[in-house]
Amino acid sequence: MAFSVLETTILRAKGLTDEQLASLAAAGVEGRDGFKTIGDAATLAEVLPGLDPSVAAAVMAWAAGTGTPPGDGAPRSVVVDTADVLYCIHCKAKQPKDYKSGDLCPSCGKQAEPILSCFWCASSGPGKFCRQCGAEFVATGELDLAILLRRDGLPKDEIPKKLRGLGADEKDVLWGRVRKSRG
Repeated sequence: MAFSVLETTILRAKGLTDEQLASLAAAGVEGRDGFKTIGDAATLAEVLPGLDPSVAAAVMAWAAGTGTPPGDGAPRSVVVDTADVLYCIHCKAKQPKDYKSGDLCPSCGKQAEPILSCFWCASSGPGKFCRQCGAEFVATGELDLAILLRRDGLPKDEIPKKLRGLGADEKDVLWGRVRKSRG
């Protein structure tokens, strides 16, 4: 037997028939490691004529150890970075180790981590959250709206959510209130 009992069970679950398993064994494929020589789903389909491409892809994903999460069919990947790693908010490029807040991204030339003002405590800094009070930063163009919502008594955590949920007409009404308060 070219495959262990467990491997045979898994390959059957992936969609291979007993005849296809026997053909693989006759071709010299022994165990999960034998699929490394095959390399990809297209070659597996050539070795086993009539094999459904989705079955070939499922078998090769299992053999390669990539697997697929339920539902989306995309391979799993886990990236572990240290706490000091920073990615550009525009192009998602990893920034160099000597990066300092406010530097431009070497990949796209934009400010990798813009300096934003906090609507809650008026301090400024980089990132997604204020380092003084913990409030989530809002877009610079909506800072006045956030300050208005703060004066209206909305909680700190609700203001960014509310701004994301407002439509253009609702924001226009708020901008009218901002202009009126300045007048």
